[in-house]
Amino acid sequence: MYKDLENKVAVITGGSKGIGNAIAERFGQEGMSVVINYNSDEKGAQEAADNVKAQGGQAVIVKADISTEEGNQALLDAAIEHFGKLDVWVNNAGMEIKAPLTEMTLKDWNKVISIDETGVFLGSRTAVKYFTENDHQGNIINMSSVHQQIPWPTFASYAAAKGGVKLFTETIAMEYANKNIRVNSIGPGAINTPINAKKFADKAQYEKTVSLIPMDRIGKPEEVAAGAAWLASDQSSYVTGITLFIDGGMTLYPGFKNGEG
Repeated sequence: MYKDLENKVAVITGGSKGIGNAIAERFGQEGMSVVINYNSDEKGAQEAADNVKAQGGQAVIVKADISTEEGNQALLDAAIEHFGKLDVWVNNAGMEIKAPLTEMTLKDWNKVISIDETGVFLGSRTAVKYFTENDHQGNIINMSSVHQQIPWPTFASYAAAKGGVKLFTETIAMEYANKNIRVNSIGPGAINTPINAKKFADKAQYEKTVSLIPMDRIGKPEEVAAGAAWLASDQSSYVTGITLFIDGGMTLYPGFKNGEG
């Protein structure tokens, strides 16, 4: 546990399930107050809030479209209204649509980009405006992916968005470093989340995925949440502009792990 996180206030976009839910629960363990954003899964968001409270934190849920300015402002307003301030903003919401390039529609491309990249821009801008206007040493954590580094055929929109998140994170980290506003991202690999549940239920697909991971196992949401807690805490006070890969070594070119090539 990180004592300095106690009583801090966080916004988590896409907090109703998976990694976002796990981060909310971990922040609850740290004694934080959390604004949990959701778009459609109100039940999941409420369960996440209940978990935060059960761990000793405070939580409220807010339905908002994070691809809009109004949605992100609503999240900041909720943090101020319920908890009086904002310390940490986690841009976690994301989605993916599988399609070969020649079959990808402009509508689907824009849908992925609007959540995975534009949502990160809007959330970060909302948080930075608050931090600078209040002379506050805030913290932003963006959820990227190993696919900011590893090409992913038939998921071009997702990979493009995550590649954008990488340089966006690095750029604004540099831009606001002298304001003591830290901006980092997390790059999860294969994590056992609801979005992957159907894929991993197929034994052959599960084993194929594991073969791409040097540590020979799928990651847990709480392992990603542990990284988020560290980045949010003062234990990482001299860290900004990085991507913390939590991937079991997936970005280490596992095809060469036995000396092939």
